[in-house]
Amino acid sequence: MLFLAKNRLSQCPQLPLYLILGMLCGVVSVAFTRLLDWFTDAFQFMKEKFGIPDVVCPALGGLGAGLIALKYPGILYWGFTNVDEILHTGKTASAPSIWLVAQLAAAKVVATTLCKGSGLVGGLYAPSLMIGAAVGAVFGGCAGELINTAIPGNAAIAEPQAYALVGMAATLASVCSVPLTSVLLLFELTRDYRILLPLMGAVGLAIWVPSVTTQPKETEVSDTKNSPHGYSVVSPSEDQNEDIRIQNGERDDIELTVIRNFSDYQPIDIDILLENMKVSRAMSDNYVKVSLTQTLRDALNRMRDGQQNCILVVDSEDSLEGILTDGDIKRCLSKRYVADTSSSNSNYTDANTCTVSSIFNRGMSFRGRERGPLICYPDTDLAMAKQLMEAKGIKQLPVLKRAESSQREQKRRRIAAILYYDSIWNCLRDELNHRKLLSQQIEDDSGKIVAYT
Repeated sequence: MLFLAKNRLSQCPQLPLYLILGMLCGVVSVAFTRLLDWFTDAFQFMKEKFGIPDVVCPALGGLGAGLIALKYPGILYWGFTNVDEILHTGKTASAPSIWLVAQLAAAKVVATTLCKGSGLVGGLYAPSLMIGAAVGAVFGGCAGELINTAIPGNAAIAEPQAYALVGMAATLASVCSVPLTSVLLLFELTRDYRILLPLMGAVGLAIWVPSVTTQPKETEVSDTKNSPHGYSVVSPSEDQNEDIRIQNGERDDIELTVIRNFSDYQPIDIDILLENMKVSRAMSDNYVKVSLTQTLRDALNRMRDGQQNCILVVDSEDSLEGILTDGDIKRCLSKRYVADTSSSNSNYTDANTCTVSSIFNRGMSFRGRERGPLICYPDTDLAMAKQLMEAKGIKQLPVLKRAESSQREQKRRRIAAILYYDSIWNCLRDELNHRKLLSQQIEDDSGKIVAYT
């Protein structure tokens, strides 16, 4: 447990300094996120441009972090020893100076984003704590020197350690979008009620700064969602690889893996969890099919018997051609009813004479060309599937089997299952409940061990 000097933290005039520190931590968080996105795009560009294998990129990221560590060994993770040294800045002769701590903060940001962008497995929790502690210590030390210079005497300014603690919580809250967790975490470390007021103020401003910087991009995303086709950002590698895909006999499907993220949003726990979950966990084999030559009445009967609000349209070889929803059917029947209001049973006649091939949704148009239907695969992550379904405003996606190496199989779209939007949330709820039960079991086991000892 950490203790704070009583005559330092309780002074109200220095509370604005903590608010300024919160905004500074928010700026550091924005720089961290932007740099992470830049490294991610840079490694993706290298893989597409130079054909670098996926396993090489993490090695390059680790090499870069190792080169930085040659100059600043403190960026490496040795438990929380480095954070403890920062919290002792200015107290002992072996503690790092303010200038060295500032360099460590910058080096840690670059090394962490480099490793994360290259694909190395690792979290942001411990790096956020170290970066926040360094930023807070540097801010507290500089603020103390400036104020003591401007106001000679014993100014009521807290030591850099107090600012380092608040900076830890503010940076963690801003980077990982966990304000309540960061506040409770720091309170558990200090168990001092006097830190709550500056802590909540700094955390609130640290969360506010990234939301302001990403607001214009969120507006652009909403405009994209309201566009006729719902998409405006597709991987730039599509045009370069288009001729290759045509030579290989691939169809013009829009696969989920080519859709980019629509905004530089702050990561949250749910999104991170969905990124680690695959479509295969939420997809369902409860779907119905209909051929192109069958009538609308046949499609309605199958949808009613299967209790489905959509039906997959296949060709003579059982390959996916598109999807037909109850909304498509209602729009078709209403148009035909308006066109011929003189017939009392026009709806019934249309349903028995109209074929599925004339009204089903074949896909989308992109850059003047008709593309195939929107699809996903069992190994697609649920975060990408959820993002695409929300952007397009659809509630289901066909799940296809991965094509084999033969030319014939690459041209065919074999249906594996269907993914419903509600199933994503059900799967997420089950995963959260499972983790909650597992956590409770671990706590119970730990309690038993303590009781026995």
